[in-house]
Amino acid sequence: QVQLVESGGGSVQAGGSLRLSCVASGGSNADYGMGWFRQAPGKEREFVACISWTGGTTYYADSVKGRFTISRAVAKNMIFLQMNSLKPEDTAIYSCAASRVLIINPTSGMDYWGKGTLVTISS
Repeated sequence: QVQLVESGGGSVQAGGSLRLSCVASGGSNADYGMGWFRQAPGKEREFVACISWTGGTTYYADSVKGRFTISRAVAKNMIFLQMNSLKPEDTAIYSCAASRVLIINPTSGMDYWGKGTLVTISS
């Protein structure tokens, strides 16, 4: 069983930056593909970014490509999401997730979820 805990959310103005972190416990971070998802008020959860177990492969949603960067620190059992040039439409609860699929892609099923951290972007 893997537990995931996110941190780093907050409120910033449009154009600002935030860095989200997710720490995994109860298993080896290296044994899972990892991803970030978000859910805005009144909307379905959507894929944001994912990273393979080695960190060598990443995918991004078109809406965040060029602005967000996903990375991982295997030794620390952590993944990160650097978010730059934030827009009001990025406002959402951001959750990290882990998949037993090592070479993860945007359609991979996720096996474990964190509770999320709220990101609010004001215009």
